[in-house]
Amino acid sequence: MLELIKPTCDLYSEFIDMVKEYQKHGESRLFDQNNLTLIQEDFSAYIQYLENNSKGIDLKPGFVPATTFWLVAQSKIILGESQLRHWLIPTLERRGGHIGYMIRPLQRSKGYGTQILTKTLEKARNMGLSRVLLTCNKDNISSARVIQKNQGQLTSEEFLENSDIVISRYWINL
Repeated sequence: MLELIKPTCDLYSEFIDMVKEYQKHGESRLFDQNNLTLIQEDFSAYIQYLENNSKGIDLKPGFVPATTFWLVAQSKIILGESQLRHWLIPTLERRGGHIGYMIRPLQRSKGYGTQILTKTLEKARNMGLSRVLLTCNKDNISSARVIQKNQGQLTSEEFLENSDIVISRYWINL
């Protein structure tokens, strides 16, 4: 059984295993050094940091309130993480959107991306959003498929400033 839950201290060792898995696959950029230090030194403070982000407390400049969720199997195996931003600012309209998600490298291509997005869209609907924006790099075919399976409609594509990266933007009506 898959559930989308808020982060909890009870899954500390599972979360650390997930972080190590990302690092092993060269994806350590997903956790900045400040968060990694906090995770390792005081996991309960990291969980509180995520809760504060959800409530808009002590946000970094340029950030908006965002709720983090973990997709878990059997209430103990973290398969991935999603983040639901409560509203957009211009930078998020260009890249980032309302929802970001990631699936552990060893759990990819098993349908979990589609499921985490489906469940996060339910949370967005319950929050009162009527439509959400998702973005992905144009060459990220897997992410584009996940978004399209969740009724995402491609509305624009453009190069990022000073880059050869093309960002695709999808809107999903809730």
